Parts: sequence; C-alpha cells; structure tokens
Amino acid sequence: MCTAATYKTKDFYFGRTLDNDFSYAEEVTVIPRNYPFVFRKAGALSRHYAIVGTAFVQDNYPLLYDGINEKGLCMAGLNFVGNAFYHPYAEGKTNLAQFEFIAYILGGCESVRQARKQLENINLIPETFNAQLPVAELHWIIADKDEAITVECVKEGMRIYENEVGVLTNNPPFDEQMCNLNNYMMVSPREPQNNFCAKLPLKPYSRGMGAIGLPGDLSSQSRFVRAAFVRENSVSGESESESVNQFFQILGSVGQQRGCCVLGENQYETTIYTSCCNVDKGIYYYTTYENRNITAVDMFAEDLDGQLLIRYPFDREQTVKFVNR
Repeated sequence: MCTAATYKTKDFYFGRTLDNDFSYAEEVTVIPRNYPFVFRKAGALSRHYAIVGTAFVQDNYPLLYDGINEKGLCMAGLNFVGNAFYHPYAEGKTNLAQFEFIAYILGGCESVRQARKQLENINLIPETFNAQLPVAELHWIIADKDEAITVECVKEGMRIYENEVGVLTNNPPFDEQMCNLNNYMMVSPREPQNNFCAKLPLKPYSRGMGAIGLPGDLSSQSRFVRAAFVRENSVSGESESESVNQFFQILGSVGQQRGCCVLGENQYETTIYTSCCNVDKGIYYYTTYENRNITAVDMFAEDLDGQLLIRYPFDREQTVKFVNR
C-alpha cells in the first residue's frame, strides 16, 4: 500500500510512500535525455525529457515507481489491486504496458494538460516485463504546479479524475475516496464548539480535539482521509529546509511501522521509502525505513544529455549524531 501527495510553498513538491513487505532493491535513477526508451508496442523515444525517480532497474530498463521530469511534471503509480483492468491490444491506439506508462508520460509531456491529451489515445495492455515480474495492478497520480489528476484503468475503460485534494492512496476507486470525505466535514484543526447540548458546560480538555474522528488506522481509505486533512492544513515556511521537512511530516502521518500490519509469519508491511521532490529544482529527496536521515539526488547536477542511466542505490544505513563525544 502507498500514499502520494503534492504540496506548494514557494516551490512545488511531490512525493510518495512505498509500503510493502519486501523490496526489489529500488534505486534513485536519473534517466538522461538520450537514454533510449523502447516500448513493446509503441515504438521508441530516442530523445525525451530528463527524468529522476525511484526505479527497479532490470536488464538496464528503469521500471519507474515514481518520478519528475525536467519540465515540472510528476507521476507515481500506486497499488490498485482488484480494480485495475488492462485491455487487449487495440489498433489505432498507443498501446503501452503498465510498466512503460510513467516513462512515456514523463518522457514526452511538459504538463498535466499535455498528459491529458496523450491519455485520449493511450490503451494500457496486460503485458508482463518478463516471466518473473507479473503485471502490477496500479492507478496513477499525474501532477504539475497547477493541477493534478488521477488515472484509473478499469473494466469500463480509462477513467480520469480531477484530483483537487492532491492525494492518492489505493482502494477503493478515486471517486469513492472523494465521496467518503463527506463523512469527515466536522473534523477541524481548531478547537471544537459545544454543539452537543447548550445546557451542558462542555468544553475541550485537551488540544487537538477538533480532529476527533480523523481515522488513525492503516487502511488505504483511512490514509487517504488523514493525508488529505494533514496536507490541507499544513503550514510551512517557504525555505527549502522548512518545505522539505513539512512534506516529510505530511507523509509521516501515514507511515507504517513494522509489526502493525501483519501479512503472515514474520511478514510485515512497512514504509520502505518516502520521497519528496522539489519539482522546480529537480531534487529528489528520500528517507528509508532503516535510515531516517534525508538523502538527496540533484538531477541537474548530472549530464542530462547522456545515454546511460545514472543509478544511486538507497542509503539504508542510519547514522547518529552524538553531541557530547
């Protein structure tokens, strides 16, 4: 399970958590403009916009989980198991496997508006990368500094939703997630008022009581509500340090700790990594479950006109700063 979010201060930020019980040895990967993307059914992109994101690199191909491009467009794929449905090859369409989708959009589009135009002709097909990697059941958030959309491929076809909350988790489908927010209209960051009974001298006995009713469990629907509430009410200064810190705090509100979600004998879902991208500056920040220190990769510090992938394995070793020795 996962959570993705957008955030704006002076700059625009985008990121996600990846929650799972195992890792594919993901890496932060910079994909330069001349790395050749060869698609199974849709030709090739020999030159494209540069991208930085997290990917599982297999046979020198970056299977992107999320990313941003040099023009300020962002995209992430999140689990949508049981609802995702990919359709057979269709003549006259741009037929893409789900593992090619992020690369195709970020490689060729500058904005959500352009991506939306491309989506009109895209057909996602149930193609596997190889025999060891089954087709992932996903849905996606695509965002820039002006807007965000959710893309879901279901049996009825491709559904595109305006994403006004700037958040995506997993099931149920996005329109149901948005409808569910109506159940939390009374939740507030402010002190509650006594609407229960005017005759009773009821008053808050603790700070934060306006948020009573905000769900605290780890289900995807509850994480959607909590992330939307925290993001909407977050206050941050505009410096890079304040903004990045606040973004990690937003996604920290939906983190999963080992032992709280049991999947089987010695199997637990955890937040494997959390990312935060300064989309304007092209910086990919991340933390891992093992290492809470923030690590960063600056896309624009690389040679973006190259042809080879630039790969940075996750730094998973926690360091501690002693102040008295």
